[in-house]
Amino acid sequence: MIRPYEQHDEEALLDVWDKASVIAHSFLPETFFAEERRLITEVYLPQSETWVAEMDGRLVGFMSLVGQELGGLFVDPDVQRRGIGRSLVAKAQEQQSNLELGVFEENADARHFYARCGFVEVGTTVEEASGHVEVRMRWAPFDPSTV
Repeated sequence: MIRPYEQHDEEALLDVWDKASVIAHSFLPETFFAEERRLITEVYLPQSETWVAEMDGRLVGFMSLVGQELGGLFVDPDVQRRGIGRSLVAKAQEQQSNLELGVFEENADARHFYARCGFVEVGTTVEEASGHVEVRMRWAPFDPSTV
């Protein structure tokens, strides 16, 4: 089930983020995670439209939108590859007609996942906080009139 984030979800959301981030971003230093965790609660969640995925009454994933930016998508590693991430992306695509996101170049699994969801790579930048290369990706629904 996909539903809007509620304040009482915060600890479960952070738990999912912790577990998924350590695996997906193993190339980042531990200090990066501590600062990001603080920013999630103090900055990102208050500024975003966040949706959570529940399975058997347990929060197992979430995605956050800031306008047309898919600012984060995380799924508990114990339940990955069961369509939860794809369902969260589909919810983002329902909410916005065009989406962009940034994903670390080293996170090949995520880049391939987003490509399977219809995102295309449109450029790269250096992510300021980490110094790592971030790949910009964009999704727009298919418009048959442009063919």
